[in-house]
Amino acid sequence: MIRIKKPHQGRGRKSEIKEMNRKSYRNLRQKVIILTLMVSFAPLLVLGGVAYYQLTKMYRQKMEEQVRHRANAQAETVDLFLKERTAILFALADTHRYEDLLKEQKLGQLLSVINTRAGAFVDIGVIDSKGNHQAYVGPYNLKGLNYCDQEWFGQVMTKGIYISDMYMGVRRLPHFIIAVLHQENEQSWIIRATIDQDILRDIVASSKVGKAGDAFLINRDGVYQTRPRFQGEVLRESHIDTNLFGDSVNVIEHITSGGRNLLMAGTWLKNKNWLLVIAQESDEEMKKLMATRNLQVSIIGFGVLMIVLTTIFMSNYVVNQLEAAGAKMDELNARLMQSDKLAALGKMAAGIAHEINNPIAVIGEKAGWMRDLLSDEGFQQSENLTEYGKSIEKIEEHVERIRKIIHNMLGFARRTEPHLDEVDINAVVNQTLELLQNHTRINNIEIHRNLQPELPVIASDQSQLQQVFLNLINNAIDATGKDGRIEITSRKADSFIEIDIKDDGPGIPKSHQQRIFDPFFTTKQSGKGAGLGLSISYNIIEKLGGKITFTSEEGKGTTFMLRLPIRLPEKI
Repeated sequence: MIRIKKPHQGRGRKSEIKEMNRKSYRNLRQKVIILTLMVSFAPLLVLGGVAYYQLTKMYRQKMEEQVRHRANAQAETVDLFLKERTAILFALADTHRYEDLLKEQKLGQLLSVINTRAGAFVDIGVIDSKGNHQAYVGPYNLKGLNYCDQEWFGQVMTKGIYISDMYMGVRRLPHFIIAVLHQENEQSWIIRATIDQDILRDIVASSKVGKAGDAFLINRDGVYQTRPRFQGEVLRESHIDTNLFGDSVNVIEHITSGGRNLLMAGTWLKNKNWLLVIAQESDEEMKKLMATRNLQVSIIGFGVLMIVLTTIFMSNYVVNQLEAAGAKMDELNARLMQSDKLAALGKMAAGIAHEINNPIAVIGEKAGWMRDLLSDEGFQQSENLTEYGKSIEKIEEHVERIRKIIHNMLGFARRTEPHLDEVDINAVVNQTLELLQNHTRINNIEIHRNLQPELPVIASDQSQLQQVFLNLINNAIDATGKDGRIEITSRKADSFIEIDIKDDGPGIPKSHQQRIFDPFFTTKQSGKGAGLGLSISYNIIEKLGGKITFTSEEGKGTTFMLRLPIRLPEKI
């Protein structure tokens, strides 16, 4: 764009206005700071004190509610885990015959399937009504053992289902089992499975919180059923009085042998006589309270600081916004002035063009008459005949140049609406190149055409498009000089046709790139261009609903890119 310098008087007035605004907002900023400190500091300090008091008072209740909620939720999760595994064993017994389950290959396939779908099964076995282990799949050699003297065998034969506590058993490792009874006709048999205690432990331990938090299971006798996080092992005494926990979730304080003060929430499982315990160290939570208090003090201090800084910032921000608004207003005024100047320039160009047309026509006519006179016999004998011919040729050449300049000026001034025709873009490009064929041949310029075949015919103004191509290709020829290369590409891209005109000339300097579409701006030597070609081309493409852009790098050439919408011609 053309930048218009503002007069010194305007800059002085702007400085005065800016200084007035600064003084006004300096006073406003002081008032805002005082008022904000008075209104904000007192409530902030009172609020901080009340909040800390309420926080200290209600903290224990919150801690209890937290561990109570976690204990209740996790107990439901463990219950669901045991219930699902029991249901799986019942489903196996209900859907398979006793003879099929005795086949260990079949039993192994079933173990693989249920572990894929649900998991947590270590092994599985089939036991007859006499306690004999008839089939077994798993890591231990348990087939053939008799369990008729085992407590769990009598329980499952009596109740139909049994979930054991953790015990050592034959394998001499802590584990627990789930066994279910099934009756088929008059025959009774048991499916017995060992559940992975590591999975059960992970489910229980997932509810612990913090560095000192813990979660574990104990039975009625206070014996650990899952390993606690700190002190204790599975099947060891926990020293927790289970009688303190009733049917609902209870919260108690417990002091360990190491002197740790624990807040414990315990609840009994529904599907097994186990107590789920969630432990949280009270001292750790009180440290969090102290940290919260310190954080609160820091927040209040930070809030005070932010109030002061924000007040100062907002004062400066308002002033800056006013200054920016003034700058935008100045820029808008400059654009309006530029638009007025261009409008006046267009009218002036039209007037000048009309005034010059008549004498140019007369000069052209007289030059033609003079050329006719040279054919007379009297002039043929003149020693200066050749000089006369050259002078007339120069007159006609410059008359034609003036006519072209006038034509461009009128095109810039009139800005006529386009007339829509059926336009084949590739044909228009080829016709334009034919017009410039002699020009390119004289300058030894190589033209490469990469025109996409069968481009759609669009509704556009063929003559104006040809003028645009003529301007752009002419510019490319002038830029490359002699022995140059110009590449013209056309293609269909979505709902547009794109045309690129690329030359290998010296490129456009960065200092000129923002102004090349301005009227009467040219980088050509004096007398070789009026500076209207690109401006006219830009206006034509805009009126046709398209867009013209360019990329240029000094020393590597320039590419002008045209983008025209594909609008199909209306059929009559």
